[in-house]
Amino acid sequence: MNRVSLNPGVKMVKVPDDRGGQRLDNFLLGQLKGAPRSLIYKIIRDGQVRINGKRAKPDSRLEAEDEVRIPPVKIDQTDPDRAPPKSMLERLAASIVFEDKALLVLNKPSGIATHGGSGVSFGVIEGLRALRPNEPLELVHRLDRDTSGVLVLAKKRSALLQLQALMRGDEEEDGPEKQYLALLVGKMPNGTMTVNAPLQKSVIRGGERMVRVDPAGKASTSHFTLLERRGGHSFCKIRIETGRTHQIRVHAAHIGHPVAGDEKYGDKDANKKLAATFGLKRLFLHAASMHFALNDGQSPYTLNAPLAPELRAVLDRLADE
Repeated sequence: MNRVSLNPGVKMVKVPDDRGGQRLDNFLLGQLKGAPRSLIYKIIRDGQVRINGKRAKPDSRLEAEDEVRIPPVKIDQTDPDRAPPKSMLERLAASIVFEDKALLVLNKPSGIATHGGSGVSFGVIEGLRALRPNEPLELVHRLDRDTSGVLVLAKKRSALLQLQALMRGDEEEDGPEKQYLALLVGKMPNGTMTVNAPLQKSVIRGGERMVRVDPAGKASTSHFTLLERRGGHSFCKIRIETGRTHQIRVHAAHIGHPVAGDEKYGDKDANKKLAATFGLKRLFLHAASMHFALNDGQSPYTLNAPLAPELRAVLDRLADE
């Protein structure tokens, strides 16, 4: 990797071939070891980071041979606040449900963000990198902070690139098949309901990110299948064809059956009753499984994460009503 100094501390880094397609923020995390994601976002936002001389965004995709300007940053490696708490690391270590030479898979606990930033000091990726400091772990996809379930990380760059290509639909093989489990408020009809509703992201006052159904948004498709009704609510399996931010939660609210425990898009009165009577203290949304194949279809993966115990307990209490 070639580095050329311009003025003290500034580096111009040429993107190697095997990093083509990587997000800018993830590339910088690899270059600036120990830097918190919040700092990465700040130097990008301030225009201190440039790709081929132009300003960029955290999710800008790099191409091989691009030149990235990286400013000098001060990272205090001795600050104890820079280390994820031991309790978090223990939870993550206990949540690993599958691992081979290419992938590491978690049953992500609810309440832990996928990555740090926006007021969150540490997420899954920072925690796992602290647990595995000598492994080049990269997030393949993301889950909402309050969603539990299958979360895939790549241990090899080749696996990351293959999965990213599958998710973008660049390959002839089908993209990953993702299935979720959720408790929806109210009584869903029998069978499967397909929701085709474009989604648009926006940021409201205070920097909170919201998503809404909007004709100008990105195409989004979810299939809701009723498994059983419990306590006047609906336990459902959801298969998504697209992976938009908050997709299941917004689509569920759009059809009048929001996800139970959803404080952002949900039914406040129903949430209060579910919490007080049945002990639901979190979002009832769980990424249950993911299926895909790597190496031109020669290496199939079926990854499963059992329903979190606290959610199973809520279902049991609902059944007793």
